[in-house]
Amino acid sequence: MTLDAAAEHADEPGAGLAPPTLGQVVRTLDELYPPATAEDWDAVGLVAGDPGAPVRKVLLAVDPVEEVADEALDWGAELLVTHHPLFLRPVHSVAATTFKGSLVHRLIRGGCGLYVAHTNADAAERGVADALADALDLLHRVPLVPHAAGRSDAPATHGTVTTGTGRVGRLAGPTTLRAFAERVAEVLPATVQGVRVAGDLDATVESVAVVGGSGDSLFDAVRTSGADVYLTSDLRHHPVSELRERAQFEGGPSATPFLVDVPHFASEWPWLRYAAEDLARALAARGEQVETRVSTTVTDPWTARIPSASAPGAQG
Repeated sequence: MTLDAAAEHADEPGAGLAPPTLGQVVRTLDELYPPATAEDWDAVGLVAGDPGAPVRKVLLAVDPVEEVADEALDWGAELLVTHHPLFLRPVHSVAATTFKGSLVHRLIRGGCGLYVAHTNADAAERGVADALADALDLLHRVPLVPHAAGRSDAPATHGTVTTGTGRVGRLAGPTTLRAFAERVAEVLPATVQGVRVAGDLDATVESVAVVGGSGDSLFDAVRTSGADVYLTSDLRHHPVSELRERAQFEGGPSATPFLVDVPHFASEWPWLRYAAEDLARALAARGEQVETRVSTTVTDPWTARIPSASAPGAQG
């Protein structure tokens, strides 16, 4: 399953520029998304590939799955950059007898390296959080959980830290929760799940918190931010129920924050265009050229949704 071809983005190489080595591309990616800003549990950086090999084409995708590997190899990419790690936990073998080992072997045989930018890309300027905020035209945004001031890897503008988990901003003007959710559905890739909402669809919202990927661990930060609505992914029954019960207990039926839940893949895909642009631009500034392409393969694992015969209490 692929996204509309119009969503695919490619930066054509400039004339007269030489292709970089994989090592040079990795250096540039590490500058854009410093590995030191990744969470302690994360696994980012170069997974496979010869640092001395030339790189002319780079495919960017959310997930390192077989269909994406096929896309990279069919296009002739020498590097696949994914948001999600292939190996998040330690392994003792990459034998081709496992599906992950087999993928690594296929990429290596095809002359394609693999690089991961995960939570370090979430937090970066023009990273996952900024791309999601930009898709919704959020104004005056700041990190939901900023990096600690004074960190060497925490850029700041006018004394305000600009990197960290999530973003909080404001819409251009008040709207309804329904209209906001419809806007989310419009700007993110179409998926089987679509967009789920917890709250009064006719309520007014203006301030918005966003976190690409799984975000229910940040409910306290969202409440502290005062956001009217929180857009994230992978929301579970009990945390959502408790958050909404607490809000209503303290402020009534229309109390905030309301919740908008989208598939994990959809919330992170907008970043790929930024990464493609920024990588090509940074390399060109050094006299090196690559052609970048955003994968149009939908890697959301859900393949079908059967509507209930009836949904008591559902708002439509």
